[in-house]
Amino acid sequence: MQTPQQRFSKARTIFKRRSGLLRMREAIDSGIHRTMLYAMLEEGVIQRLSRGLYRLTDLPEMGNPDFVAVACKAPNAVICLISALSFHEITNQVPHEVQLAIARKTAPPHLDYPPTRIFIFSNSTFREGMETHRLDGVAVRIYSPAKTVADCFKYRNKIGLDVAVEALKLYCRHRDTDLNELLRCARICRVQNIITPYIESLI
Repeated sequence: MQTPQQRFSKARTIFKRRSGLLRMREAIDSGIHRTMLYAMLEEGVIQRLSRGLYRLTDLPEMGNPDFVAVACKAPNAVICLISALSFHEITNQVPHEVQLAIARKTAPPHLDYPPTRIFIFSNSTFREGMETHRLDGVAVRIYSPAKTVADCFKYRNKIGLDVAVEALKLYCRHRDTDLNELLRCARICRVQNIITPYIESLI
């Protein structure tokens, strides 16, 4: 009798070509029938990360499952604000949601999991400071540390000025601090006059 791994070997190969992770539509388009996908789920060959998103179960445990799930289901969004601060380790806040930036006039993604909060960025601020990090085999877009600090001052009324100031303090202590880049991002976000007195008090 075939083991589940043998029975689903072709489908497993398709998954592995995509870092072990597929959305329902991607799986069907790649030749994995919906009934086979459900059979793989029932046999424990794959697991459901969120609605319509599946991953092979025999892969190493994920380090960033929430970011990966968001990147797969909302590839045009960018991890921002407190979520980005947490990724760059320049906050003491514990994120309870994934905060995402989308460009103005972009349709917001509909995500049932993980919990998310959407922020609308102007086209100019959306494009700046975007980095791509490979997390668990998936390309995830996250704003750079400098851009994130500037964004936090721009959205201080929504996330709290104390969060922005704390992030600035931790950023300035970091060995890779680039104040010129921070001020450039602050100008783009139109918060240079707000952030400059805080910077001057720290240096």
